[in-house]
Amino acid sequence: MSGLFIWVRIMPMMKNIIIIGCGYIGKKIAGLLKAQSLNPACFVNTEESKNKLLSMGFQAMQFDLDETGLELDEKKLNTFNNSVIAYLAPPQREGIVDNRMAHFVSMLETLSSPPSKIILISTTGVYGDCKGEWIDEQQATVPQADRSHRRLSAETQLKKYCEKVQAQYVVFRVPGIYAADKLPVKRITSGEPIVAAQDSGFTNRIHADDLSAFCVEALTEDVQPGIYNCCDGHPSTMNDYFMKVAQAMKLSPPKEISLQQAQQELSSGMLSYLAESKRISNKKLLNNFKTRFKYPDLDAGLKFALIKSKRLPQMNAKKRK
Repeated sequence: MSGLFIWVRIMPMMKNIIIIGCGYIGKKIAGLLKAQSLNPACFVNTEESKNKLLSMGFQAMQFDLDETGLELDEKKLNTFNNSVIAYLAPPQREGIVDNRMAHFVSMLETLSSPPSKIILISTTGVYGDCKGEWIDEQQATVPQADRSHRRLSAETQLKKYCEKVQAQYVVFRVPGIYAADKLPVKRITSGEPIVAAQDSGFTNRIHADDLSAFCVEALTEDVQPGIYNCCDGHPSTMNDYFMKVAQAMKLSPPKEISLQQAQQELSSGMLSYLAESKRISNKKLLNNFKTRFKYPDLDAGLKFALIKSKRLPQMNAKKRK
């Protein structure tokens, strides 16, 4: 954080809570806010997404972050004045600069009253490969994949804007997200192999419900600004992850292959994940937030997933009656 930026603990009264990119995690955040009698304004890219949110009882507005000159009508612009924002929109699919964040910041610069705080979901991929070592937020950012470069670009642009207007910012660097309805069941049942345990690097993860809870605290409470590794703090190998999911879901374990075989058989996307190994500490997160993990490790998350999967057929049967 720049030495010129002074953080003041007394937050101004928020006018609106805004979610930019209200997809899977955004809907969970919106639901938690609604349970607190807060009604966030959800901005999405498509008419279909907007209608889905409206049907769920949320405020929903549509705008296109790919527009070079992101022009909003007066009503939408007023929504952003002195607001608190959760920015969840992913970058575009190509390049190393997040153009969507650039367009968003340009729009924010036209406001009469800048946001008081912005929350950004980034990725632990910005650290690159750390050879399986334990790291924290002091680790240098050396992104390898273009997608990680784009995320670091978003962080840099947001930090620069917030320091300029003296707005608070919280960046959550997030690893793999899982939940009962967000498990690699299709991949496991497809017969696609995984890398053997001895060749598999360390990966990190967080349950979707826990990530959403931390985001809500960041939006609604007076928290220390800055960058946080938002993970459960219990890394394991990718092999361990797939094997445990298969076991929990009563599926046949996937075939294991060597890393050398993987170079010929697995997709470039999967290989890019395999090329990075790190174990990520969440001590800073736990020291600065009141939220505690509902699912502190993968075993706890999969135990719930199994319970939920057993309930679903019964619930569906009741609906049919």
